[in-house]
Order: sequence, then C-alpha cells, then structure tokens
Amino acid sequence: MEIHNTTEDLVFSTISEICASIEKSGNPDKLCLCDQCRINAACFVLNRIPPHYIISNRGAARIEQETISRQQKEADVVSLVFEALKRVNHNQRPNSDHTNGSAKVAKKGPVFNIPTIIGRAFDGTKFSPLAGVNVELLRDRKLVEMKNRNWQNPCTLTSNTQGTFTFWPESIPAKEAGSRENFEYSVKIEVPGFETMVHFFQIPVISEINDAESFSMDRTFKLPDLYLFPPGEDED
Repeated sequence: MEIHNTTEDLVFSTISEICASIEKSGNPDKLCLCDQCRINAACFVLNRIPPHYIISNRGAARIEQETISRQQKEADVVSLVFEALKRVNHNQRPNSDHTNGSAKVAKKGPVFNIPTIIGRAFDGTKFSPLAGVNVELLRDRKLVEMKNRNWQNPCTLTSNTQGTFTFWPESIPAKEAGSRENFEYSVKIEVPGFETMVHFFQIPVISEINDAESFSMDRTFKLPDLYLFPPGEDED
C-alpha cells in the first residue's frame, strides 16, 4: 500500500512559486534561494503544519472539494514559507554549497548502498551527551565521502541532538547485484582533556541494481553508545 502526504506537494510548489516571484522582482532582500536553502525552508514549514495523507484518487478529489479549509492552509503555508526563507538565510549551513550547481548523479550499475550510520557520544565522567565536538567517519584512514551535501563529515555534535551523530556514506560500485561484502569503518572523536576515541566496526551489505537516492530510517546501522574518558581513566 502506498500513502502520500499532499502537504508536501503544497509546500514544495509554494516554495517554487515564491522563489520564482522573488527572483523576478530582483530579490531586493538578497535572500539565498539555492536548492539547499529551499530544502531547509521546506523542512521548517513541514515541521509546523499537520500532514494530510491520502491513499487513493478519491482522497485527492476530496481535498479539492474542501475549498475553504484548503485556502486557509495555503495562506498559512505562504506565510510560513516567507518566514522560513528569511530564517534559513540567517542560519545557512556553513558546510553546504549555496549555489544551484548540479547535484550528484546517481551511480549506474550494481552498487553497495551503505546504510545510514547512527551513534551517540557521551562524556564518560558525567554520562552527559557531548556537544560542540566533531565526529569523523573514516575508511582506510580517510574521511568517507557522504551521499550528498545534506550530510557532513565530520559531523558536529550540537546540544539539541543529545550527542547523536549521523552519516550517510556514498555508495560503492559492485561487480554484480546480490553479492555480499563487509565494509570496515571507524569513528574518531577527539576532545581536549579526553583520550581520543576510535571505534572500529564492520557493516555487511548486499549489492543492489540501483543507487539509493532517498534517505530511509529503515536502512540504518546503529552503533553502541560511545563514552570518552580523561587519560588514565577506564570505563567500568
């Protein structure tokens, strides 16, 4: 069964229309309208309005009939989009390319789609989440390239993510679909006053015909919680 959130359609189409209007007017406020900032604006709006799911064409037809409520929702979305574009403009991702250059082209042929890697890092003396710390994902002692520019490596821990770090590594070419291989990675965390943490692990992956183009929480690899300690102290 497939379900569809029609609110996403409304938000993305509204952002496209508003950005086109801003560009046509000469962009007097000098807002950044790159793809990355548009995606960030869409997330801002979608987190502030309820979704509306349908599973059939009758559901879509019913939405069109709900004229009054739809018009109010459209007005709310327009207002939120303008707010989002202004907020995003003042809080741009520092590691993102704010240009409208071409996105990565999906790999052709069989590939190993590496799952999203999720973990948490803590101060082992206080059992509190780390913040303001960079976490590196390495393979063969080199920083691993990420799937797209929305994912950073190193990943910087912030206070509102409670010590959680995430990576989505770029896929790796395979000779054929259906083959299995273990890929070795390591997570490295360096914090002043603590021993350097290096955690090694393997991810078993079966190659697929197509390169994964969308992120899914169904495809994740969870690491054990990592604790950092001052030199000379061991974890109990």
